[in-house]
Amino acid sequence: MATTVRSHAKINLGLYIGVPRADGFHELTTVYQTLEVHDLVTVTARPASTTSIRLTTNDPRVPTDPRNTAWKMVSLALAEFRSPAEVLIHIEKRLPIQGGLGAGSGNAAAALVGLETELQVSRNAGAATAETVLSWLDFKQFAENTGIGDGAARQIEWAAKVGSDVPLFLVGGAVLGRGRGERVFPLADFEPTWCVLAVPPLGVSTPQAFRDWDALCATEGLTPDASADRLERLSRAYASAFAGAIPQDGQRPGSSGVLSSGKDLAGPVESALVRTGITRWVENDFERVVFPQQPILCDIKRLLAGTGNPEAAGHSTSLLASLSGSGSALFGLYKTRGDAEAAKARVEAGVKDMRIQCTVTRTLSRSAYWQGMLQK
Repeated sequence: MATTVRSHAKINLGLYIGVPRADGFHELTTVYQTLEVHDLVTVTARPASTTSIRLTTNDPRVPTDPRNTAWKMVSLALAEFRSPAEVLIHIEKRLPIQGGLGAGSGNAAAALVGLETELQVSRNAGAATAETVLSWLDFKQFAENTGIGDGAARQIEWAAKVGSDVPLFLVGGAVLGRGRGERVFPLADFEPTWCVLAVPPLGVSTPQAFRDWDALCATEGLTPDASADRLERLSRAYASAFAGAIPQDGQRPGSSGVLSSGKDLAGPVESALVRTGITRWVENDFERVVFPQQPILCDIKRLLAGTGNPEAAGHSTSLLASLSGSGSALFGLYKTRGDAEAAKARVEAGVKDMRIQCTVTRTLSRSAYWQGMLQK
């Protein structure tokens, strides 16, 4: 019997990058936020004398061999389980590929969840504890809100070996990312917020973006000590901002992909996202090097933000507009669905000569993420 898992997208609520480390990687600080939009990953598995993996997909651009992150995750998990199996993975792509939305990483996490379900492996059976994760950051006061079971901490360690963005999808909701992004810490969620994703048909090379960032750091004289201090201060600021963010009264889980009318954030009750204050100060460092190379991305951000003529028809300003990851996807967050729809129309009209993919969705809390992960 096959298991189908929703593989959600993510955005970055700010992304701060350090100078290059000795190993060539970069330290960073970010808050990942999962969204309702998703791919579907279907896993069929049964015990066997030797392991075999086969992967299919509806998108010819997706690799169907060991280069695929879902393949890597399943292969590693089976080795860790010491349980050979015959596994079939099918990935139904709905999300943009290489858009900065973590689609491939989400597929890997979804494949692991599907494999565990198929083989009836308990996520609480691991040898590690939640302290394995929490020790990466000294935020012990949030331990009760982690939502990370004993077994899950072990799976997060495996996920980090597959890709820097994979661990966040084993937590869900609002997630603080440190290290290369693989050191994850769950933050208090905020209520579902309307989001517009705008993905233009152009590519952004993440390795080149990092090279351009390194050149900028050298030009500005950013030292390793100053870089480390900046990232630590930002991590603390994020944790403080998100403490107790979500209201406890009247909380209604998201729809895990099926958009409903829901409750808009406009009105006398101010959005918890606004109350965090992060909408006033978060930035994505990649914008400093990506926008000069791809000016159209800066134009799309302005359209999402609604910072143009306030008298224009359909004008609505965003709570936050930003590049996600290194791009090319951008997003805007809005108080109401009407604001989001207006922003979508504004982007489509503003870059009508470009075949841009615009989608209205919502942010997804941790509880809704896990409650709706398995497709019934």
